[in-house]
Amino acid sequence: MKFYFVDDDKNIRTILKILVTERNLGECCGSSGNGDDALEDVAALHPDIIIVDLLMPDMDGISFVEKARKISPESACIMLSQVASKDLIAKAYESGIEFFIQKPLNAIEVESVIRNVLKTLSMHRTIGKVQSLFETEFSENGRQSDNPSSQSENFQSRLTNVLQKLGIIGELGSKDIITLITWLHDRSETLEQQTLGRLLSQFSENPKSVEQRIRRAASTGLVNLAHLGLEDYSNDVFTEFSNTLYNFEQVRREMDYIRRKSDKHGNVKIRSFLNALLSYCENV
Repeated sequence: MKFYFVDDDKNIRTILKILVTERNLGECCGSSGNGDDALEDVAALHPDIIIVDLLMPDMDGISFVEKARKISPESACIMLSQVASKDLIAKAYESGIEFFIQKPLNAIEVESVIRNVLKTLSMHRTIGKVQSLFETEFSENGRQSDNPSSQSENFQSRLTNVLQKLGIIGELGSKDIITLITWLHDRSETLEQQTLGRLLSQFSENPKSVEQRIRRAASTGLVNLAHLGLEDYSNDVFTEFSNTLYNFEQVRREMDYIRRKSDKHGNVKIRSFLNALLSYCENV
């Protein structure tokens, strides 16, 4: 993976380069002390991960991220700052960052965040292409190389763990989600290959009822994440899932609703949620 660093403090750029190199996280393809020069580099280099400081002369980090994502939408952004304002952190996430790290830097925290972002990048790049993930699990004659039953059980365990973290394992729809996602996993399929209604009809004579249960469970997960974010933006579950399984803008909208700053709930796109959930559980 290629990294690019943007910080007006040369020492910070040096520390990040050493950390990424020595921890075998990737390679540094460039760095800059200001946003304008960095944007030119991003356009030419298209780094996988950009680590940018919030407060810089001429262009702040939030403005930089908004422009950089238009230039290189596949690049993931991590923001650094000494500022602990919840409003600024919220704006940073809304601009499209993956994680927010407070200065002074802690090497263990930075490495952990980078590894999480690397995992998220991998997931995003495989959504809709889950089929390829199974290529190494099948021999040339089409038989699965490992025990199918054992693999299915391991996958279901990971899936259940995610639903527990979202706080929805007790919801009626969670059982439907487990059944559906496990079925897709076992057959190397995705929701891109057929409609949700037709797929659910294989499990129930009333697929609309099943879809409603799934929707309620997924929406409950969104609400739970919003509450976690209001309590602590750095909560591991919040940072892990608010911008992977869900759309962060919708999580933010739900947070505003809870704080009575808006009269609209956050929205969940069920197909996107289920596809993301399937892909995530294949990558953890």
